[in-house]
Amino acid sequence: MSRVSKPYEIVERALELSTTDGLVVIADEHSSANLRWAGNALTTNGVTRGRTLTVIATVDGAQGTASGVVSRSAVTTADLEPLVRAAEAAARGAGPAEDAQPLVGDVPASPDFTDAPAETGSEVFADFAPALGDSFARARSGGRELYGFASHELTSTYLGTSTGLRLRHDQPTGTLELNAKSPDRTRSAWAGRATRDFKDVDPAALDAELAQRLRWAERRIELPAGRYETLLPPTAVADLLIYQLWSSTARDAVEGRTVFSEPGGGTRLGETLSPLPLTLRSDPHAPGLESAPFVIAHSSGENGSVFDNGLPLAPTDWVREGKLERLTTTRHTAALTGLPVAPAIDNLVLDGGGERSLEEMVAATRGRALLLTCLWYIREVDPATLLLTGLTRDGVYLVEDGEVVGEVNNFRFNESPVDLLSRASEAGRTEKTLPREWGDWFTRAAMPALRIPDFNMSSVSQGV
Repeated sequence: MSRVSKPYEIVERALELSTTDGLVVIADEHSSANLRWAGNALTTNGVTRGRTLTVIATVDGAQGTASGVVSRSAVTTADLEPLVRAAEAAARGAGPAEDAQPLVGDVPASPDFTDAPAETGSEVFADFAPALGDSFARARSGGRELYGFASHELTSTYLGTSTGLRLRHDQPTGTLELNAKSPDRTRSAWAGRATRDFKDVDPAALDAELAQRLRWAERRIELPAGRYETLLPPTAVADLLIYQLWSSTARDAVEGRTVFSEPGGGTRLGETLSPLPLTLRSDPHAPGLESAPFVIAHSSGENGSVFDNGLPLAPTDWVREGKLERLTTTRHTAALTGLPVAPAIDNLVLDGGGERSLEEMVAATRGRALLLTCLWYIREVDPATLLLTGLTRDGVYLVEDGEVVGEVNNFRFNESPVDLLSRASEAGRTEKTLPREWGDWFTRAAMPALRIPDFNMSSVSQGV
């Protein structure tokens, strides 16, 4: 048998080899390009290519349907039959799958299913790289050093099933992280951006932002732990609300295990979470944040089911005008809880109706407030309240009567994003942002800055 190289042919051949009751095949074709720099000079760059094939076999039995999942990298024709047989053996050896549902059918095929995969390469940086070089020159002349990396990935996913689905999605994912440091390393500032193609990233504007923050840090002010009026930038808001979304499974809420559980039974659906008209939503077609318009599940878990592969996704409001509107469900957990089917979607947007930029919110501050750069090392303390702890990083600044007057020490915080929504007194203008903590897993987000009157800085941190 000749070597099959086209991903759709790999999918079709795997389906032909099936001897079980159902089969789902997911072929992911990956390509990536990256740049890295340190001390105002490029250090490395590279381009990679790869393929991963996931085979999900299902077997119907007297006690229910079982599933077996096997994934392999760099799969060719010779690897297909052993891979399919391994998935089938795993299904036959497994007990009934709790999340078993009929495989999805009756979804129109993607017109480009048989086309070659999309690929990225060094050309994605054609305009960005020279502009970055200009920023290196400005940084050198300004007495600062730039460090960071730019990464662009493109994944073409081909999904085929024994029920006739033939779906394809191309997902570009670009991230930029840029650090500026003073030559003595005592001052540091960070900025990040998410992008689909690097055409909307301006290194000069980022460098100017970082230079200003380093200037702010020339004056150092020590503050104790306590509750402070705090301006959370969009990146910090994204990190907190992504964790909230990951924790919003309907089944856990119904079973009384989460912040969205109603004391005494049931869920908090319909309850007002914020006095502000905040809408937290996901939409696979959101401009600039486009994501897969159907479920792609390589494994089953709290937020997804392999049986839902190919299920069409629609715009979903998780919080609407301040009220809890939806909790995430698979078809299985929707049937268990009696709630609508609402699968997770790979983007998140918070709209608050605000028009001010973060800079304008700083200028409107009266009295004292803290301005954060970002959060990191976020960990859950209590799932019943969704209490999180973590650290501030790369710059916390003191605002007095509308002006930044210096940099303060870092803090450890203890806060619940659900509580923050209830206490937020202002939401700024929604803009695309890169989550600092979760950027390796979730990059498609748009958030406003939030003003919190009493953010809990629980202790002083020595981190930078």
